[in-house]
Amino acid sequence: METSPARRWDVLLAVVVAAIQLGMGTLANQHQTTVRGLDLLGYLLLAAGPVALLVRRRYPHAVFYVTLAAAAAYLLIGYGYGPIFVSLIFGFIGSAIHGSRWYSYPFVAAGYLLMVWPVPGWRGYDHSAWQEFGLLAWLIVLCAGAEGIRQRRAAILARRQKEEAARRNAETEREREEAERARELAEREQRASEERLAIARELHDVLAHSLSLINVQSSVALELIDRKPEQAATALAAIKSASKDALGEVHALLRSIRAGSSTVAAPTAPTIGISDLEGLTAPARAAGLVVHTTVTGARQRLPAVVDVAAARIVQESLTNVVRHAPGASVLVTLHYSADRLQLTIDNTRPVRTPAASSTGGHGITGMTERANALGGHLSAEPKPDGGFRVAARLPTHLARPEPAA
Repeated sequence: METSPARRWDVLLAVVVAAIQLGMGTLANQHQTTVRGLDLLGYLLLAAGPVALLVRRRYPHAVFYVTLAAAAAYLLIGYGYGPIFVSLIFGFIGSAIHGSRWYSYPFVAAGYLLMVWPVPGWRGYDHSAWQEFGLLAWLIVLCAGAEGIRQRRAAILARRQKEEAARRNAETEREREEAERARELAEREQRASEERLAIARELHDVLAHSLSLINVQSSVALELIDRKPEQAATALAAIKSASKDALGEVHALLRSIRAGSSTVAAPTAPTIGISDLEGLTAPARAAGLVVHTTVTGARQRLPAVVDVAAARIVQESLTNVVRHAPGASVLVTLHYSADRLQLTIDNTRPVRTPAASSTGGHGITGMTERANALGGHLSAEPKPDGGFRVAARLPTHLARPEPAA
């Protein structure tokens, strides 16, 4: 849709050209004695070109053809030469700078032959060689001017397209950078969340086991300190040992957490592993549990993370028995195979009801997360006889990450 200023310029141009062609065309016709006098048809032909210029922006080629036809008809009918060519000039320029050159430039030659030479001579119009060459030179200048305008418009359009392409590229790059920053932020948040979860799991595994044993042994010590001081002393010794082990594991965990921002090296292996099954179950036995162990299959050296996970699963399972099944006996079974380690921790029905303060925690969730993180599986469910079973399957060979490309 045309803008209002452009429309006003077209109306002004049409009015000016109409005044020139009608006014000066009348004078030119009166001063030519061998031509036909202006009548209604002549004035209509003089006005046709200016009227067509009103829509030159919307229909540039059609306006050029109308102005050319009006000028040719004006001369061929015999009204003589005059300013009829003014509207033709603007019509040609409008057509020449739009679309293919085949719609405009060939008609310049046809118009010259029709209105300058040789057709006007055949019809008896006076003409001279200077006039013919002068008009030819003027047409060449007109074509050169139209071509210059055409090239300038093309250069402006190319520059705008280049600027638009640069703007789109900059916008695309900005969006890509924003998406990259968002992705990096999401990855950092995910890593931070995973680290917080790992720290929480480690704290639970380290503290819950030892504090549960300490709680049980302190209850025993309080109950027996007057009647059986020897057994109370044994319970206090177990409390001392459990608290010492807990402090050591907490310190090791803190060193591991600080390793990212200091020069202190993080521990690379747990204090106690699944290979030392007797040492792993000793605190539970000290708390009064009856713990039996069975190992089948060919023992093998496990990856550190698998060793840690297996040890933590056994510790957490024994802690749950101490807290929720007092007086029960436990059977810990390890089975080594070529590609996996199978853990089973079975406890019998509790002998007495657990204390009312015993509440659920995150032990089973933590054990499940450890097993899943290694590509293994863990199940924890009650048994028909009233006991409870924890069964875990952990891979013994972990896939190495592929090197970065």
